[in-house]
Amino acid sequence: MDRSVQKNGLVNLFAALVIFVAAFVVAGYSGSLAARTAAIFLGLSILVTFVSWFQMRLEESERLEKLEVDELSRSRGESGLFESKDAELFPARRGREQFERFFVPAFVILLVLLEAAGAWWLWKSFASHNYGIPADRAMPALALFAIFSLVLFLLGRFSATVARLNKHPLLRPSASFLLLGAYICFVTALGLAGIKAEFFKADLYIARGLTVLLGLMSLEMLIALLLEMYRPRVKGKIVRPLYDSRLVGVLGQPETLFTTAAQTLDYQFGFKVSETWFFQVLKNNLLVLLVIQFTVLLLSTCVVFVDVGEQGVLERFGVRHTLLSPGAHFKFPWPMDKVYRFPTEQIQSFNVGFTNDPAFANVNTIVWTVPHDRPQNFLVANSQKTETVTNDDSRQKAPPISLLAVGIPVQFQIRDVLKWVYNNEGASDLLQDIADRAVTRYLAGVDMEYVLSHGRLEAADILRDQIQSAADAQDLGVRIIFVGLQDIHPPTAVAPDYEKVVSTAQTKQSRILAAQATAIRTNALAVAGSVSLLREAQSDRQRLEVNSAAQAALFTNQIPAFEASPDFYINRSYFEMFSRATAHTRKYVVLTTNTQDVIIFDLQDKLGETFENLIVSPKK
Repeated sequence: MDRSVQKNGLVNLFAALVIFVAAFVVAGYSGSLAARTAAIFLGLSILVTFVSWFQMRLEESERLEKLEVDELSRSRGESGLFESKDAELFPARRGREQFERFFVPAFVILLVLLEAAGAWWLWKSFASHNYGIPADRAMPALALFAIFSLVLFLLGRFSATVARLNKHPLLRPSASFLLLGAYICFVTALGLAGIKAEFFKADLYIARGLTVLLGLMSLEMLIALLLEMYRPRVKGKIVRPLYDSRLVGVLGQPETLFTTAAQTLDYQFGFKVSETWFFQVLKNNLLVLLVIQFTVLLLSTCVVFVDVGEQGVLERFGVRHTLLSPGAHFKFPWPMDKVYRFPTEQIQSFNVGFTNDPAFANVNTIVWTVPHDRPQNFLVANSQKTETVTNDDSRQKAPPISLLAVGIPVQFQIRDVLKWVYNNEGASDLLQDIADRAVTRYLAGVDMEYVLSHGRLEAADILRDQIQSAADAQDLGVRIIFVGLQDIHPPTAVAPDYEKVVSTAQTKQSRILAAQATAIRTNALAVAGSVSLLREAQSDRQRLEVNSAAQAALFTNQIPAFEASPDFYINRSYFEMFSRATAHTRKYVVLTTNTQDVIIFDLQDKLGETFENLIVSPKK
C-alpha cells in the first residue's frame, strides 16, 4: 500500500476530529437538534476513520515485512527456512490477521451499540427539547455547517476517487463516512436556514430524519455482522471491511447505484443492459435531467394562488414589494420572490391562562374541581377579611389577595396585514403577551367575588377594551372581537377547602334568614294576639254592659205585671222557663177520663211505675 494512501487516511482522521469538535461546540451554542445529530454522525466517522487508518498501517507493516523477508531470501538463498517458519518470521501478518479476526468484529459490535444508543437517546430528547433557536445564533451556525460540508465533501470525494482508482478498499469506509458527513452538514445548514425563514420546526424534522437514518445504519451493521459468520472464506480474495457500511456507501456515493443497477439488470435480462443507448444516455445525462427537473420546479414557483379570505405579502429579495389579493398571481421564481399568506377575514383565537388538554377535547361538561387544561394561577384581590390561627393560638390577618385560575379565549381578526407583518417581529406572540399582561393587571385590582359572580360580563368587556388599546399602541393592525371568561375559578388544589368555606357561608346566611323569618313570624303573631285580646275584651265589656242594661230594663218592666196578677205572672214565667228548658226533651202526655184535671210533672228520663200502669196499649 502506498504511503500516500496512508497519509490520506491520516488527513481524513485529523479533519474528522477537528470538524467533530467544532460541530459539537456549534451545536451547543445554537441549540440545534439537527446539529447535535450531525455531531454524533461525525463522531462515528472518527471511529471508522481511525480503525481504517490503523488497519492500513498494519497492512503497510505486513507489506514491508514481506519485502524484507523476500530480500533476505534472495540474498541468503534459504527460502525453505523462511517458508517453514511463517508464524515466527511474519509477526506483522499474524498481528493483522488477529486484528481482523477479533478486533474488527468487536469494533463493529461497539459501533452497532453506539449507533442504536445514539438513535434512542436523540429520539427521547426530542420530547423535552425546546424548538426555539435564536435567529442571531442560527446564522453563524448555518455558515459554519456549510463550511464543514464543503471541507468534508472535498476530502471525501478525493479519498473515494483514490480508493476507486488505486483499488484501496480500506480507504473507502472513511471516504464514505466523510461524504455522508458532508451531506448531513449540508442538510443541517438547510434546517438552520428554515429557522431563519420562520419555518421553526425544520430543524426538528431534519433531526428526526437523521435519527431514523442512524437507527437504520445500526440495523444494517447488525445484519452484516450476522451474515459475516456464514460468509465463505476464499483464500486470496479481497474482503470488504466489515465496518464498511453499504448504506453509508450508497448515501455517500450515490453514483454507485448506477453500477449496482447495471449489474442487476445485466444479470436479470441475460445481456448487457448497461451497454444500451438508453441506459448510457440516462447515465451520461443524469445531471442535465436533474437540472431540467430543478428548472421546472423553479418555474412552478412563479405562480402563486391566494385563497379566499386571505391576503398575501410579496417580498422581493427580502424587501416588501406588494400586497396580493385573493386569486392567481405571477412572480419571480423562488428565492427571489416569496409570498406570505395571512388569513385576514378568518377569526383567529388564542388562549390566556391555560393550555388545551387533549384528554378533555370531547368532554362537554367539565367540573372545575377536576384538574383540566393545565391552568395558570393569577393573583386577584380579595375584599373579605380573613384571619389565620398560628401555632401559639394567636390570630393574624391574611393578606388581601387570592389565587384564581382563568381560562380566557381571545378572538381577533387581522385588520391591516402590513402592520401585522412589518411593524413588530413575532406579532402573534406579542399580541398574546399583551393579553397576558392585561389579564394580570386587571385581576390584581379587582375583587375575586365580583369576577366570579355578577361582574364576569363586565370584566370581559373591560379586558377586551384594554387589550385593544394596548394592541393599537403597538400598531399591530388587529381588531379584538371577543374576550371570554368562560373558565374562571379558584385553583383546583383548594377545591375541597373552598367548598367548605362556601358551604359555611351559605349555612350562615341560611340561618340568619331563618332567624329573621322567625322574628317576623313571632312579632306578627304577638301583635295579632294583642289585637285579638283587646277586641275580645272590648266585646265582652260591651256585651256585659248591654246585658246588664237589658236585665235592668226587664226587671223594671216586670214589676207592674207582677203587681197586677202575682199568680198568673209566676205561673206564666214558670211555664215559659219550663218550655225553654224542655224544648229538646222527650215528653209523654197521658190522658185519663172520669177524673178531675190534675196535672202532674215527673221530670225524669225514665217513666215511673205509676205512669207505666196508666198507659193503655192501643187496640189492634
